[in-house]
Amino acid sequence: MMRTVYGDPERFRRTYWEYLRPKNGDYVYFAGDGAHRDEDGYFWVMGRVDDVINVSGHRLGTMEVESALVSHPAVAEAAVVGRPDEVKGEEIVAFVTLEGDRQPDEALEKELKQHVVNEIGALARPGEIRFSDDLPKTRSGKIMRRLLRSLASGQEISGDTSTLQDRTVLEKLRGGA
Repeated sequence: MMRTVYGDPERFRRTYWEYLRPKNGDYVYFAGDGAHRDEDGYFWVMGRVDDVINVSGHRLGTMEVESALVSHPAVAEAAVVGRPDEVKGEEIVAFVTLEGDRQPDEALEKELKQHVVNEIGALARPGEIRFSDDLPKTRSGKIMRRLLRSLASGQEISGDTSTLQDRTVLEKLRGGA
């Protein structure tokens, strides 16, 4: 745990301790992750609440769009990133892994886009959905979003990829395999 922010202890208090204030007035530490508790009492960490995409001047949380996608019965896992767009600022690109032996097709892609619209609104409709058997993850299971951003933008993958669990996932997402 940090003791302060170097040279600015007031900023430390504002950023980490005053963001959430329960009705009783106590300070609560805010780590920046969003989570929900399911009906069995288990906590599900959904992701960073500050990971946002700016679509037509509206800030949309990637976690919200991912949760909407995963709430569809055909979707096992989803990751959402922004891709630069001249008109909207950013366009939503979703990377989706399907449940069981479900196969991707154009009808399912349309259905998933409409599902996001029904759950969140038209602004959150993904511009593109890419299906994959897996997503690029570290050995500890964390999705490597910077790699997905590069893929969505058509850029070359750069930087350290030594923690990538399965390198073939990137080739499949590029369309090479």
